[in-house]
Order: sequence, then structure tokens, then C-alpha cells
Amino acid sequence: MTTATDSDFGAREALRLLGAYPDNWVPDHADVDHNVTIVGGSGTGITFAFALRRAGIGRVTIIDEAENEAQAGVWLSRARMNKLRTPKNLAGPELGVQGLSFQAWYEARHGAEAYAAIDRIPRLLWAEYLSWYRQFLDIPVRYRTKLVRIEPAGDFFRLHLEVNGIPQVKTTRKIILGNGFVGAGGAYIPSVLNQLPRNLYAHTSDAIDFEVLRGKTVAVLGSAASAFDAAGVALESGAKAVHLFSRRSEIASLPVIRVRGYPGAYDNYHQIPDADPWFQAWRYRQVGSTPPPDAIQRAIAFPNFHLHLSAPWRTAQVQENRIIAQVNDDVFDFDFVIAGTGYFVDPSARPELADFAHHIALWGDRHQPPVEQRDEELSVYPYLGIAHEYQEKVPGNTPYLKNIHVFNPSGFISLGLPIGDIPSIRRDVPAVVGRISSDLFFADWELHKARITSDNVAPDFDPSLYAAAVWKQKVPVG
Repeated sequence: MTTATDSDFGAREALRLLGAYPDNWVPDHADVDHNVTIVGGSGTGITFAFALRRAGIGRVTIIDEAENEAQAGVWLSRARMNKLRTPKNLAGPELGVQGLSFQAWYEARHGAEAYAAIDRIPRLLWAEYLSWYRQFLDIPVRYRTKLVRIEPAGDFFRLHLEVNGIPQVKTTRKIILGNGFVGAGGAYIPSVLNQLPRNLYAHTSDAIDFEVLRGKTVAVLGSAASAFDAAGVALESGAKAVHLFSRRSEIASLPVIRVRGYPGAYDNYHQIPDADPWFQAWRYRQVGSTPPPDAIQRAIAFPNFHLHLSAPWRTAQVQENRIIAQVNDDVFDFDFVIAGTGYFVDPSARPELADFAHHIALWGDRHQPPVEQRDEELSVYPYLGIAHEYQEKVPGNTPYLKNIHVFNPSGFISLGLPIGDIPSIRRDVPAVVGRISSDLFFADWELHKARITSDNVAPDFDPSLYAAAVWKQKVPVG
């Protein structure tokens, strides 16, 4: 039987053939603790750490407010799908090093035939793979470290942190926000739920104790993937009944993002005129987010699952610790409600950005769509550069914004993909790392200029190497 240690041989060999990591070439600055701080220690964060290491950029740190690796990211906490949504063969954290890919990792443990037999990657196996990736590459993550405030300080930032609950300040030149939907804005809670006691409802982003829902009647609001996932887990956990309410007359089934996944669109999306990415984002909002068929099948397999279409909640109130909801002309009562209603994006909603959020250029500042395409929620998405950097609302006022790179769903309009998911890795991680490398290099250009023109290097040889071969003209005789 192949052991995990034996099966890592391919990964070790791939790294050996790449050669040693480059030395850190970034000059130290007296007042700066880190060259790059990555916020978020799940797949995004560790992928960036590997890419920066391969680029010779040292003094990189990853912080995450989670208690430990199992709670970082979503895969073992808030994600509830059985399988990932994306195809199994997408390029991912391996960044071109095939020995580090999920396929190589899986085949080393289970064989090529087993990999061929799976249609998509099981969620728990993906979490196991990311844990292996982090440990194999020896990428440290500073858990229990919460980012409270980013304070601009000239050429660097002061990061106000809480480390194990104790305030601490660290400095950094670059920031990568790889902290998912939470870092983009937050969970969207419908107004109809806002007046309910917090113990009677949850958002799918919350850590929900589904065992408590055994024997209970549960409502789920929303009809995208996370809503069906939550309904499935509640039913599997023994809920008496689950009612899922969709505002739409049909469940969204047209995956409009998928048609832009070919290389031409994928590689050049950032160059298309602003009207087009806006339209694509607006169109996606009109069509809706599509749950995968297996998420729907998971729920409808239970006879006590009930789907309500064209059924927005009009009111909700509490009577004797139960939720009474009016939906169209019907009245229902529930023990608990789960909001599978997605997330919102808005930099001004993030307390860590409070010092400068009002200076960040938004799509509403850069593009005025036709009347029929106006969308207030899209208008507050940040207008990002090609390297996912914040742009200034007023050019020249806040040049430090370019040193914050946003690798979370905030980039959906600007980059055309769900940023932070697997499809965004191949194109966007190199783009961000390339810009960081360029910025750090030219920020210290005089030092690098002196270094690359220096003669302070030992010669490869001395003239004795070729002395015997030097032509010596014969002196004429006579």
C-alpha cells in the first residue's frame, strides 16, 4: 500500500526539477515588518505565498482570524456542498507545477483510474488536499490574528491587529485581501428577517448547528447553490420539513459565466471597454446564480422538502418563539429560518478599510450605464486595476491604494470571474504577484541600480585559463 510519504515523491521531484527558491531580493526597510501581508489563510492565501516565494519575494506573512486550519476558509465550516462546483481539471494552486496539482495528489493516493472515475472534486478531499499543500510546502499561517484596521503611513501601512485578543501593530508594504465574501462586504440579510430574534435565523455563512434542527420545521430563503446546500443538510440532519422559497418563477439554470471561460475572453477580459463588463455583470444579476443539479437533487430526494416559486416573504413576526411568515396569500409558521440570500459587496462596509474607503474608486464613479442597466448594488463594487489593485477616486490624492490588492468577490465586475474561486487562480495570481514584484523593485530602483551595476562579484576565471592559447606572432629570423 502506498503511504502518503511515498506518494509525495512526485511533488518533491517536481520541486527539485524547478530548482531552489530564489533568494529574497527585496531590500529591508527599517520601519517595515513585512513586504507582503496576505489576509486569509485558506487556498487563496497559501497559493499566493507559494507564488511570492517562487518570485523571490521574502518577508511574506499570512494572517487569519480563524482558530485553526480547519476553521480557516469555508471548506470544513460554512461550505456544505458534497462536491465543488467547478470542473476537476481546472488549473489551481499548483501554478503550473503539475506535481503539486490536485490530480497528482489524488492519483498518488488512489490511482489514475480512481481520478478518472470522479466527475467533480469532493469538498472534503479538496480540504484535505489544501492542508497537504500547505504542510508540504511549509507555508506558515498566523491563526487567531484578526485585522482590525489598515492605517496608511506613507510608503507602507500600519496593520492594527488582534492576536489572541491582544492588540498588536505590524507594518507592511503590500496587502493582499484574500478573505472571501466577508472581506468584500458581508452577508446579505433580507430586511424581512432583520426584526427577528437572532437565535431564530441564520445566514448560510454562519456556523449552523444542524443537529439542533432535528424534528424542526425549517424555512430557507433563496434558490442559489448555498440555499439548496443548507436545505439538503437540514433534511439529512432530520428536520421535520424544509420549505425553500424563491422569488423567481423558475430556478436559475442558465450558467452565463461559463460561456466566457475560453482563453480569448479569459485572458483579455480586463481590456474590454467598461460598458461590456458592466453589462455582463448586470446580465448575470438578471439571470441569477445557478445551483448545480446535484444540489437540487439532494434536497428533492426527501418527500418532506417543499419548493415555493414566485414566493418572496412579505412579512415575518414571532409568536410563541415561532416565526409566522406571510408569503403571497399564504401564512406559514417555522421553527427556524436560514437565509441563503448571498452576499453584498461594498468597501465602505468593511471596518478595516474605514480610514480610506471613501477614496476608493467604485464602478459607479467610472461608468454610467443606460437607464435599463442601472443597478445600485453593482455601482458600489470597487473599480479594480489589472493587478486587482484599488484605484483612486481622485487621481493623485491617495496613491497608496495601489498597494492593496483585492483577491475576493469585489473583483467580479472588473475581472469577470468569481474572484477567489479556482477559475481565477491561473490568470490572476501571476498578475498580482507580477505587479507586486514590479512595484517593490522600482520602489527601490536606486538600490537595485547600484546592485546590478556593481563589480562586487568574484570573476569566473583569471587570464591564466586562456594564457597558453593566446596567439604569439613569430619574430622573423634574419
